[in-house]
Amino acid sequence: MSVAITLIGGPTVLIEIDGFRLLTDPTFDDPGTYQLPHVTLEKLSRPALTADAIGDVDAVLLSHDQHADNLDHGGRAFLSRAPRVLTTEIGATRLGAPTEGLAPWRATELTKEGRSLTITATPARHGPAGIEPFAGDVIGFVLQPEEAAPIYISGDTVFYDGVAEVARRFPAKIVLPFAGAAQTRGPFHLTMDTNDTIETARMFPDALIVPVHTDGWAHFRQGAQDLRMTFDALGFGARLKLLEPGVRTMIEA
Repeated sequence: MSVAITLIGGPTVLIEIDGFRLLTDPTFDDPGTYQLPHVTLEKLSRPALTADAIGDVDAVLLSHDQHADNLDHGGRAFLSRAPRVLTTEIGATRLGAPTEGLAPWRATELTKEGRSLTITATPARHGPAGIEPFAGDVIGFVLQPEEAAPIYISGDTVFYDGVAEVARRFPAKIVLPFAGAAQTRGPFHLTMDTNDTIETARMFPDALIVPVHTDGWAHFRQGAQDLRMTFDALGFGARLKLLEPGVRTMIEA
């Protein structure tokens, strides 16, 4: 089965699989700044496609709602257009209908024209151990089509035992790590850096690694080309697929 993946910008990706159209962490604003309680985030680039250009989707997969680089003003407006929005339990409480909250390992199903797609929420940790009270809850997602291998979307997480457990449960053939090595306060990163992404590749030995959330924000410390150099140097280069923003890319699942 072929999967079409279009990088819109940052964490925002349109995934077309088995007739379903899914959008991750919608961000559609122009460049600008966002004042969060403890930090100011700066967006540096426009999305490759507008919300109108994307059209209708079957669901939005929202890893978390509390940070503007994963859900900005335009992204919040887009949620009302989606028939289903899947996110964290606390995020669903904040956002209200039609948002549905999923705890890690809880699954739900999309149905369309006689086909079904199972979506399972996966654990995520938005930084080092102990960060949870400050960063808040985050989830990732596994997509399980009826007749193809799983696809794993990490959400904002570092590599830790929760990601390793996803690999043990789901032999994904496509993995989308959120891999910009985001850093705001303190010397630690809040999303995967190159080392985390390599560890993720090792845990999913049969998967093509398709990184997103690597560019477009001032608080990212590593980008797509850092991943390319690291993967090539360590012999993983053939397993890395870098997306060109706005280009619909076909990948065999």
